[in-house]
Amino acid sequence: MQVLKIRLKDFRNFKELSLDPKNVINVFLGDNAQGKTNLLESIHFASLGRSQRVQKETDLIRWEQPQAFIYLSFQKLGVEQSIAFEITAGKQRRILLNEHPIKIKQLIGRFNTVLFAPEDLFLIKGSPANRRKFLDAEISQASPVYFADLLKYNKILMQRNSLLKMIKEGQAKSNSLALWNEQIADMAVKIIVKRLETVGKISRLANTLQQKISEQLENIKIIYEMHGVDESQMLPSELYNWYIKKLSDNQKIDIIRGSTSFGPHLDDIKFLINDRDLRSFGSQGQQRTAILALKLSELEFLKEETGDYPILLLDDVMSELDIKRRKQLLDFLDRQKIQTFITATDSAYFPQDSNADFFSVKLGNIKPR
Repeated sequence: MQVLKIRLKDFRNFKELSLDPKNVINVFLGDNAQGKTNLLESIHFASLGRSQRVQKETDLIRWEQPQAFIYLSFQKLGVEQSIAFEITAGKQRRILLNEHPIKIKQLIGRFNTVLFAPEDLFLIKGSPANRRKFLDAEISQASPVYFADLLKYNKILMQRNSLLKMIKEGQAKSNSLALWNEQIADMAVKIIVKRLETVGKISRLANTLQQKISEQLENIKIIYEMHGVDESQMLPSELYNWYIKKLSDNQKIDIIRGSTSFGPHLDDIKFLINDRDLRSFGSQGQQRTAILALKLSELEFLKEETGDYPILLLDDVMSELDIKRRKQLLDFLDRQKIQTFITATDSAYFPQDSNADFFSVKLGNIKPR
């Protein structure tokens, strides 16, 4: 996969931007708050239809302007395509795929990216919600069906939680929960089966990369943890009945709390290095190596699932990696021909003989160096 053109208008601090990246590795240098991360944000937005930095889309519109535009053309498996967004204050945004209007569910999986930002270094020690978000985004890019199932599950979950509150307030009867329990259980099975399959693949890929980075000293294992159950003792065929029983047994507690106490919305991921919990016992260096292996495994996973490498976005992470890991990363990307967009504040993070195109970013303007 390759980005061919990027056109921005009134997006963040870009009044107008026209960029035609030609190389595999593209490095954007500049001080902080000049627009480097904004560029990566626009590319990432094109893959998932949402920003990784803000909840309100209107925050993406340049100050005192009514609209923002994103246009991106790319080549995937030899076919050129385009995605465009029109974001207008007070209106629903428009998405165009090859100049035809589409909905968000038709966007997912068309253009794939992997983003590696400094906050990802805290993925292991961060909240379970962040790990679920990471996993869901990765699977959705590879499987639009999963994304549709996830949307449906979240909608059913909201409706069940709303009903729980109504029952607590005496506006509905508790026997009406049985139908919702069945729907929750049905969608939960679909989501968890796909998550288990994906975590198994990513764990295998990450371990191969972890061994290379650590020079065969470390093995990494990624485990999917179902809330309230040891997944090693639960077969997929048993999941539906297990959820029905759990939701029924905890019905009174759910009514009191106004929320659903079992489901994939509460699950987590666990990381082990040499069979030790990385969250509790891993050093900072081990955690950073594991995250680097995880991000590279995302690339390989999407390549296996879709037939093409995604676009890699590295947002100011070179300063977080030592010289050895930076070289390993750049060599891997150049060798695999994975188009990459890198932001940094200092060119010293890159070898002088680096096979990359360098750009200067200043006050929303980008120029070749």
